[in-house]
Amino acid sequence: MKTTQYLAEIENELNRTIELISEDEAEKLVDRILKSKKIFVAGAGRSGFMAKSFVMRMMHMGLEAFVVGETVTPGLEKDDILIIASGSGETKSLVSMAEKAKSLEATVAVVTISPDSTIGKISDLAIKIPAKPKAGADSDYKTIQPMGSLFEQSLLLLFDSIILSVMDQKKLAGQTMFGRHANLE
Repeated sequence: MKTTQYLAEIENELNRTIELISEDEAEKLVDRILKSKKIFVAGAGRSGFMAKSFVMRMMHMGLEAFVVGETVTPGLEKDDILIIASGSGETKSLVSMAEKAKSLEATVAVVTISPDSTIGKISDLAIKIPAKPKAGADSDYKTIQPMGSLFEQSLLLLFDSIILSVMDQKKLAGQTMFGRHANLE
């Protein structure tokens, strides 16, 4: 198969996966984000990179959004939300974060392949991205891509669609957001 044929198949996989994401779950997360004082996002590996891009766009909107573990990240409080991106929902460091956030009475949300996972059970809200787990476990969801690529790509697109929904509800334009974009280069 040629590179552009792979690209077309990846697009097909993304379309099939995105059609199965619950609109209700996504809207609940948008609502929780809008009601939260501060938004904290965490993920490991490539899922963590997608989470960081999500925080960047929230910052561009003027929301108080932070990546867990950065030196400038403030403390989590009761009126805040922690959003965890974890395909398996079992990453030990992320489980620990979810438990700590619950002990502080913050809202915990997870975007995952496995809502019945440890983090899914701890969370107040779980959004399922129906994709194949990276560990190669048997799954109804087929992909030509390695490891968790389909989950991670779907995660980025879901986060970008949440940004658009928040922008719409806050009546924000892209030009307003561009004013908060880094300009030191």
